[in-house]
Amino acid sequence: MTRYRYHTATTLDGFLADDKDSLAWLFKQQINEDGPGSISALLSEVGAQVMGVTTYLWVLEHEPDWLPEIPTFVFTHRNLEPANEHIRFIAGSPAGHRTVIEGAADGRDVWVMGGGGLAADFAAASMLDEIVVSIAPVTLGSGKPLFSGAFDFALQECHRNRDFVVARYDVLGPMKDS
Repeated sequence: MTRYRYHTATTLDGFLADDKDSLAWLFKQQINEDGPGSISALLSEVGAQVMGVTTYLWVLEHEPDWLPEIPTFVFTHRNLEPANEHIRFIAGSPAGHRTVIEGAADGRDVWVMGGGGLAADFAAASMLDEIVVSIAPVTLGSGKPLFSGAFDFALQECHRNRDFVVARYDVLGPMKDS
């Protein structure tokens, strides 16, 4: 069964990027590429990825190798040219594209790459099963948040990978009043 996995990195104060969408903070951190939270391990299990247009444009400009050769769905209302034959632009809610995304994943998992608002949209549509977050020892003070909305999660495991704390959570659903 296809699982939706939000796999990302964040600062200690919960930001994915600074106010100018920069990830410069991330590339200053030490990480073992084969350690816990490994992108290569994730990619061996996913058949498709989804991301927001801000993430897509940043990756295209700064780290184009982060666009694996798997079906990639970019949520946007903009009229853009795809960087390669694997990119498809879509608009609307995640639920409206579930069949197409899961068909493209071909029984494998879906990597929800970013951003935090899109990940929350997937969670609100009951289309987010887990979050793997690598927490870096840096704060930005402001920026693009890790996640938006009020949801409950259950910690499943936690490891250290050089500078990062890597935590895996199951998504339980919208936060319930106590």
